Amino acid sequence: MPFIKINDHKSIELMPGVRARTPYGTRIMLSYLEMEPGSSVPTHRHPHEQAGLLIEGRMELTIGDESRVCEPGDMFIIPPDTPHSARPVGGPVKALDVFSPVREDYAAKFNRYFGPA
Repeated sequence: MPFIKINDHKSIELMPGVRARTPYGTRIMLSYLEMEPGSSVPTHRHPHEQAGLLIEGRMELTIGDESRVCEPGDMFIIPPDTPHSARPVGGPVKALDVFSPVREDYAAKFNRYFGPA
């Protein structure tokens, strides 16, 4: 799967109002994230390193003890096992997250609904 058309890749619902399209390889996962107004990703942590780029909208992102409102073009890196949360500000959000290694929970959720990627 070296080339991916994002609109052809099915999305999974991570939580109400938060969907992701999660193509992945053996050691890396992309996550095209769409958040509806009023949704949120509550504080959580995971062993994966996460990097991201805000594509559209405004998003309040908290990493550890620091919060910022990100705008399109802003990037971030979240170290493994660091608490973080996100919520859209004033409208919908589109972002691209990158995880290493692959998030097994996202891959399992995708495979459960749609079969192996």
